[in-house]
Amino acid sequence: MTATGTISYRSVRTWITLAVFLVVVIGVGGLIGTSSIPGTWYEGLAKPPFNPPNWVFGPAWGTLYVMIAVAGWRIWMLAPSSTAMKLWFAQMIFNFTWSPIWFIGQLLWPAFAVIIVILALIVGFILAARKTDMIATWLFLPYLGWVAFASLLNLSIAILN
Repeated sequence: MTATGTISYRSVRTWITLAVFLVVVIGVGGLIGTSSIPGTWYEGLAKPPFNPPNWVFGPAWGTLYVMIAVAGWRIWMLAPSSTAMKLWFAQMIFNFTWSPIWFIGQLLWPAFAVIIVILALIVGFILAARKTDMIATWLFLPYLGWVAFASLLNLSIAILN
């Protein structure tokens, strides 16, 4: 970071930090995703007509995890002790717990409670990050949209089952 509050893209530390954010977010997300693959239990659930095909989730989350990592990295580089950064870490913890609760625990309503917390933390991050970095804020908007949709999907499946 420079004295003006912008990220120095010439620093090796900047790029190493970005790589760490990408590896951790995509790596942990991928590990959780591959260890909690939808199985026969999920296939047997009643689903609403707007339920996307299973193949959509991998590319969607892969793209979102890159955007989430870059947003977190940007805030880390500008304001590592900020409320926005604390909210970023909190939403990651809850994000990483949802799949095991849903797919491994097969707990529809607790998963819904978790996704609502994620949604609130995303909104909190967006509101806090806009004071520090608008790019990080914009990077979280697709994530907000996807988690809002996933919340509706989670709720619908819980009600139907």
